[in-house]
Amino acid sequence: MEANTQSIVRPAGFWIRAAAIILDAIVVMVPLTFISYLITGAWGEDIYTNIISILYGLILPVIWLGYTVGKRIVGIRIVKVNGDKVGFGTMLMRVIVASIIYGVTLGIALIVSAFMIGLRNDKRSIHDFIAGTYVTYEKPGN
Repeated sequence: MEANTQSIVRPAGFWIRAAAIILDAIVVMVPLTFISYLITGAWGEDIYTNIISILYGLILPVIWLGYTVGKRIVGIRIVKVNGDKVGFGTMLMRVIVASIIYGVTLGIALIVSAFMIGLRNDKRSIHDFIAGTYVTYEKPGN
């Protein structure tokens, strides 16, 4: 079922979303990787770091009204197309299922998603369509 684009308000485009991802990497993932290295003595081979990273992407937007740290810094957040806040099932679809699709297509779907965000009026990517979400500048309660 195609989403009603009339309910999509102030969608966030490619560059602001990319900035949020980079900020998440700098503010959250770099320190997490460093702490993991101090504990395990290995770079990037720690299953716990990977699990924490996945949980960060799944849980924080649910409890923080669609924000991750990077998205909060740049003033964008994830919401459902109908305007509701995202739930755990929505984030599972957005993060896990989409990651599987991006992996199975060897990254081609990820490139297509980047073009979708850049070129579509509603700025929705493949993972947004899978989960019924979009990324917006709208604050909670607006």
